[in-house]
Amino acid sequence: MSVVHQLSAGWLLDHLSFINKINYQLHQHHEPCCSKNEFTTSVHFESLQMDSVSSSGACAAFIASDPTTKPENDDGGNYEMFTQKFVFRPELFDVTKPYITPAVHKECQQSNEKEELMNGVKKEISISIIGKKRKRCVVFNQGELDAMEYHTKIRELILDGSLQLIQEGLKSGFLYPLFEKQDKCSKPITLPLDTCNLPELCEMAKHLPSLNEMEHQTLQLVEEDTSVTEQDLFLRVVENNSSFTKVITLMGQKYLLPPKSSFLLSDISCMQPLLNYRKTFDVIVIDPPWQNKSVKRSNRYSYLSPLQIKQIPIPKLAAPNCLLVTWVTNRQKHLRFIKEELYPSWSVEVVAEWHWVKITNSGEFVFPLDSPHKKPYEGLILGRVQEKTALPLRNADVNVLPIPDHKLIVSVPCTLHSHKPPLAEVLKDYIKPDGEYLELFARNLQPGWTSWGNEVLKFQHVDYFIALESGS
Repeated sequence: MSVVHQLSAGWLLDHLSFINKINYQLHQHHEPCCSKNEFTTSVHFESLQMDSVSSSGACAAFIASDPTTKPENDDGGNYEMFTQKFVFRPELFDVTKPYITPAVHKECQQSNEKEELMNGVKKEISISIIGKKRKRCVVFNQGELDAMEYHTKIRELILDGSLQLIQEGLKSGFLYPLFEKQDKCSKPITLPLDTCNLPELCEMAKHLPSLNEMEHQTLQLVEEDTSVTEQDLFLRVVENNSSFTKVITLMGQKYLLPPKSSFLLSDISCMQPLLNYRKTFDVIVIDPPWQNKSVKRSNRYSYLSPLQIKQIPIPKLAAPNCLLVTWVTNRQKHLRFIKEELYPSWSVEVVAEWHWVKITNSGEFVFPLDSPHKKPYEGLILGRVQEKTALPLRNADVNVLPIPDHKLIVSVPCTLHSHKPPLAEVLKDYIKPDGEYLELFARNLQPGWTSWGNEVLKFQHVDYFIALESGS
């Protein structure tokens, strides 16, 4: 379970536990070596690619467990079956201290506008810069003023609800006080390199010879399938319907596909295979690449304009009464766009606004709550697809609860950029249990979900996982 504690305010989640409870197990078999001291290089994965995992990856340490005898191979010898388990790198959730500590925040600047914000936001705020002899007058634009006003409205909700959940986490030991000795001994985290640029591969795939309608059909991965090429993975939905993890290789990089998962690797201009999938979805989670100043400056990833986001074919993908969940930044322009333009254009009624609160392992906010620059929370806008005539759920016997407003999802964030916490368990009371679930602009896969995006395999790269030793 990813839910550690549940209170009326919301949920305290364990994102790492959710990932590791996915059955990341590879069934592998190889021929016994002639010599006991010689390890064979003829390793066969029950996956698309039959070569061994690269020695540069975290799973290079091949440690087998649960050997069994397999049928004879073509040379009359026996295969041995091994099960290899993988877990997500725990250090990627080691957030031991805030990104900006409250002490540093106070030393950098003092705002004397707290009372004024409560009584009415002013357009000019005088900020004292410590260490500076003079004061400078900062004029905020309308977007910043709107953000301050919004923060004032939800501040107590965020603070009170988060503290309740954090207190429960400290009592249970899930969260723990950070001792000074621990802090001094902490080592910097070395992140795996992005050696495979998935968006570029999607762009290259557009220039491949055009595929006919048959080739756009779903690709189901089967045991011992060696006939699938990299080109087969583009512009079509790929399914792993088995009970075990499979490995695929793209441009020499290996990715783990969890059981009962499916994905489409493409950009927004090539979503037709998802429409050809002949499925409609009861839950659709969207994490759009919102445009903002930092994205423009960094060129770290591409963003979509509001017009492009509106063109996503939600009406064709959504089942009746579909629950739509959209991640959004704290920029008020984006919040208003979702509520006033985007959802109405898709015939979606806004039903709730939730908040993801990011904390450290010791229960501190990752940013000061009142920081004028970055807040320790993000938003989720929940809505229901509305039909011209009210239609029942697919299963009339299924009872789903009305969705409450302003729930909190509190968790330690992954240090990987934009690796959002899982929503499956917090949404379970508000959705039908045997429904079809879709995530758009996904960067990872989940069992039971269809995922789409031009980085849909990003966090499935083997370098983000560790191969466990025998008996672990």
